[in-house]
Amino acid sequence: MPLNYESLDETTRKFMQEEVEKDTENGTIYLGSYLNEEGRILWPSLLLEAAEKGDDASLAAKLRDENLLKTHALRAGKTVSVPVNAADTLSEGEFNRYYARGVCLHAISNGGDDVTVYRARTSSNPRRSSEAKIGLKYDPEELLKDLRENPGVDTALGLPNGPNSGLSVKL
Repeated sequence: MPLNYESLDETTRKFMQEEVEKDTENGTIYLGSYLNEEGRILWPSLLLEAAEKGDDASLAAKLRDENLLKTHALRAGKTVSVPVNAADTLSEGEFNRYYARGVCLHAISNGGDDVTVYRARTSSNPRRSSEAKIGLKYDPEELLKDLRENPGVDTALGLPNGPNSGLSVKL
């Protein structure tokens, strides 16, 4: 089930697409460690397609349907099975990051209003660190800079708050 992207409109999608294209051109798009060779090649176009007209669930379905993930990977020098939720985790995390970047650019284009953290997915056992962020307001320029400079999982501001946190931002 996709996250509830409260500010996902055509303007936010346009900004998301621009951000995906910019990262693709700069070679800074995050690929994760579980995409297979074909997945690494197709990932930027699949992410762009999801930004245009999909969501994290449609992106994860593409990864699974087209067999774009490895079945095994190295972790601490040992071969392990790729987690069954790898497609969901990667797709949710990256779609949400580009969504947050799009929301920040949307806010900036509207005069720089703050963006607000909210729970985009219901959690029966939410992390304390995630709960503490709900309702916080961030300067969109500062958050955008952080998201651009820290591809992948960790950002200086802690948004999104790690894999599967269920947090996002809205206008």
